[in-house]
This record gives sequence, C-alpha cells and structure tokens, in this order.
Amino acid sequence: MSFGQGGPQSQWDPWKPQSQQPSQQPWNSSPADNTPDWAALAEASEARAKRRRLLFVGGGALATVAIAGAVAVAVVSANGSGQASDGPSSQLPATADIPSASATAPSFAPTSAPPPLDPKDFVSSAEKDKAPLSPDLLFPGTQLTMSGTVYKKGPTADTRTCGSAAQKTLPKVLTDNGCTRMMRVTYTRGDVAVTVGVAVFDTEAQAAGAKRQADKKSIIRSLSGGGVKSFCTGAVCRSTTNSYGRYAYFTVAGHTDGKDVTEKATEVFKAGDDLAEFAFRQIRQRGEAQASAAAEG
Repeated sequence: MSFGQGGPQSQWDPWKPQSQQPSQQPWNSSPADNTPDWAALAEASEARAKRRRLLFVGGGALATVAIAGAVAVAVVSANGSGQASDGPSSQLPATADIPSASATAPSFAPTSAPPPLDPKDFVSSAEKDKAPLSPDLLFPGTQLTMSGTVYKKGPTADTRTCGSAAQKTLPKVLTDNGCTRMMRVTYTRGDVAVTVGVAVFDTEAQAAGAKRQADKKSIIRSLSGGGVKSFCTGAVCRSTTNSYGRYAYFTVAGHTDGKDVTEKATEVFKAGDDLAEFAFRQIRQRGEAQASAAAEG
C-alpha cells in the first residue's frame, strides 16, 4: 500500500527550461522512494560541465579572431591605404621612389680659409714693421747658447749714422742704399770675440742691394769695452754679410789677443756663424710676433 499519488517522478534539469522541479515527497513516503537517483544526477552534472567547456573554448576562439582582426586593421592603417596588399614582398617600391638620406642632407657652399700671414712681410718695409726696436730687444739677456756653446754678451751700440759703425768699403754701401740705423753688440767666448751689426733700411730691396754690393772689404767696426779687449783693429779677422727683409746683418770675428785668424781657427768661424744665425732668427722672430698679433687682431 502506498500513500500519496503514484506515477513516475519527473527529473528536473536546471539547464532545460521545460523541465519541472520534482515535488516534495510526503513525510510518510517509504524509504525506497527517498533514495536520490544518483545516475541521473551524475548525468546532469556531466552535461553542465560539457556546456561550460564549450563556452570557454568558443569564447577563446572569438578572442583570437578579434585580435587577428585588430592586427589586420593595424597593418592596413600602417600602409596608409584602405586595403591591405596581397602582392609578394618582392613588389616593393623602386629605389627611386624611396627617399634617400642624402636628399635631405644640408648642403654648404665651398669655402676656403684665408691664406696665413707671411711673417717676412712684417719685416720687409718700414710701413708694416712697427714693433719697438733696440739692440737689447734684438739681443736680450746677458748671454746666449748656440749649438751647446755659451757666449757672453758684452757692449752694445746704436747709431743713426750707419757709416760711423763701418769701415773700408762698407760705409759707402750703407749710405748708397739708404741705411737709417746701425745696431751692434759683441759676444765673447774665451779669447774669441764677435761683433754682430744689424743695419736697418726702409725696404727689403734696399737691404738686398746692400748685401749684393758688399765685398770682402765691407766690414763693420768691432765693438769693444766693458771688459772686452780691442780686437780686429789691425789683425786679420773673418767677416760675413747677409740680409732678411729690410735688415742687413754683418759679423766680424777674431782673437782678443791680436792674433790673425787662419783657416785652422775653427772656433772663430763657429762663433761668427753662430752669431749670424742668431741675428737671422731674431729678425725672423720679430716678423712672426707681428704677424701673430695682426692675425689675432
């Protein structure tokens, strides 16, 4: 005997809208009727899990399609056209169609640096040679060293009467070429003495003329005093003549003991050459200093 209505129990599936929730069984139902249908519940649970997996897989596929679509749009936008190209990569624009880096590089007109100033120009005429001038400026200090040899500086002299500082044929040469000033200084080493004389002219041509017209008898007067004995006043001495710019420079070298200079007197020849070289360097340095000042100004 059973209590309550009979008939088959309906199975309720939450995923099926047409399914109906089973009615509650009476409290006095038999124990056999209260046992849940485990097979049906397992089947429903498996069906729900399967639907969830399908939803996840379907959603992932939709996301992948959306990302691919975004990339395609980005590529089309980068191309700058409304449609993506289907052509192979070899169909790139020709080289002439691609702007080159050199096309936008700035161009400059060719320029040339001004020629450097020639130091000799500044000691070739009185118009440009304006730096202070004196024996102590041309020959500074109390001694000089040339090629390892030390020479002691002796007396100096400065005159506007060039002929008075020369002898034999040199006074006429200086006067004829317009010498305006003669500066002299004497250096000694042992019993060897050298007087170097620098004659000043207005132009380079005048100084060159004096050099050209001088001969073996064109000699400056030796300068003694201040502890330097008289030399080259009667004995044979060795002399040199040269010019640079508007300056002609001369040397006379000999022994302070009155001996004649011979070809074996190498120390006399060396002293005369050293002082001639020093005079040339000082005149050239004078030009370099004025050229440098002009370039900076």
